[in-house]
Amino acid sequence: MAFACRSSESSQVLTFHSTAKWNAHFDALKQTNKLMVINFTASWCGPCKLMDPVIQQLAAKYRDVEFAKIDVDELMEVSQDFQVQTMPTFMLIKKDKVTDKVVGAKQEELQRVIEKHRK
Repeated sequence: MAFACRSSESSQVLTFHSTAKWNAHFDALKQTNKLMVINFTASWCGPCKLMDPVIQQLAAKYRDVEFAKIDVDELMEVSQDFQVQTMPTFMLIKKDKVTDKVVGAKQEELQRVIEKHRK
């Protein structure tokens, strides 16, 4: 079985449903210099749903950036590791370090910080 599933054939966003799969994927990514944007979301969160198409567009635009989606209720342990308290929260990670964070449905700010850190 693969590390993660893609929500649709055209989607570039990885969705994780198990902490073990997330940890394996995250450990592998630490070895690279690739920027990862983690979207911490929840099924009941209205602003999260508004950001879903935005994340899909950003993932299609920035092919050199990895996008991951984590449901805070499903992977509570991962959410706690990153001290996520508000949804949506977007963590930008490079080389095992959080380089930036956007809290809330802030499309312009998210795009700005992705541009800043993807180089």
